[in-house]
Amino acid sequence: QVQLVESGGGLVQAGGSLRLSCAASGRTFSGDGMGWFRQAPGKEREFVASINWSGDSTSYADSVKGRFTISRDNARNTLYLQMNSLKPEDTAVYYCAARRYSAVVSAVIRGYHYWGQGTQVTVSS
Repeated sequence: QVQLVESGGGLVQAGGSLRLSCAASGRTFSGDGMGWFRQAPGKEREFVASINWSGDSTSYADSVKGRFTISRDNARNTLYLQMNSLKPEDTAVYYCAARRYSAVVSAVIRGYHYWGQGTQVTVSS
């Protein structure tokens, strides 16, 4: 059974940092693109960042460029999201996602086949 399990969320003050992790099991994703999405209360799920299979190509939403960094460790089958200079508007449930049989980045939700259960990030002002 394929599982993506996020961790690292929590409560942080504005300007602070958090590092999210996503541990994959049941299948190796070393050949697939992966990404992070988020959903705030009352809003639709939105793209945050994506990374290709090797980690040398990334894509970010304009709202997080320069503050967030996506990375991956294929040997550990783990995806990361380093979040710096957090703002209250970054408050959301953050989801890890993986593509299937596609190695490139994507900002499109329907381009992802596997999803984690989400981890809450709350940024206080």
